[in-house]
Amino acid sequence: MKKTTFVALLLLSIQCFAEDITSSAQAIESEWASIYYKLPKTKQEAAYDALLTKAEQLAVQFPNTAEPLFWQALVIATHAELQDGFTALKAIHKSRDLLLAAIKINPQTANGSAYVTLGTLYYMVPSWPIAFGDAEKAEKMFQAALKINPNGIDANYFYGDFLLANNKAKEAQSYFEKALLAPTRKEQSFADSELKDEVKLALANTKNRKINGVKNTFFSLFNSASLK
Repeated sequence: MKKTTFVALLLLSIQCFAEDITSSAQAIESEWASIYYKLPKTKQEAAYDALLTKAEQLAVQFPNTAEPLFWQALVIATHAELQDGFTALKAIHKSRDLLLAAIKINPQTANGSAYVTLGTLYYMVPSWPIAFGDAEKAEKMFQAALKINPNGIDANYFYGDFLLANNKAKEAQSYFEKALLAPTRKEQSFADSELKDEVKLALANTKNRKINGVKNTFFSLFNSASLK
């Protein structure tokens, strides 16, 4: 076989691999968005379990690849909201470890969303000795995400939410406004549309922000667990 032919075949196989992992990851993302935004809470737990299995199977199919680790982490983290304190505590630690592993393989995993998710965990969960909450680490993660994807909806929205939680309303507003102007991805228009609704809500009435409710859920879970 000629060297040029071998190189062409190699490049073709890499492209097919990339398209395969991308389409699989997009399918998981679409299903996650449907569960998170559409499914009643009473049915979400079983749906998250089934979706996690798919993400784990994807990790087996594509070993040493960052995207399946990222999606496992996101599913585990959002599922934790529905779990009891001790189970949720174990879950968020696993989610954090998966995100760190994904970033180690590829810092640009999910176009910076691995950093966004990790930063959100760092600022949402309680600090030591209950969990690993750390505002300084959260800030670094969000800045890393914005460096990779400065115009991304999730990086701008969640960093804005972080700033607002730290009484920096004026700075937060500029990031919310930037998130609202972020382009909607054609392949994930539903998820982006739902997130933009949250951005609008954050701008209109910060007291009713959905993300703040999630944060309160995390704190109530862990505080109740620590008292038992």
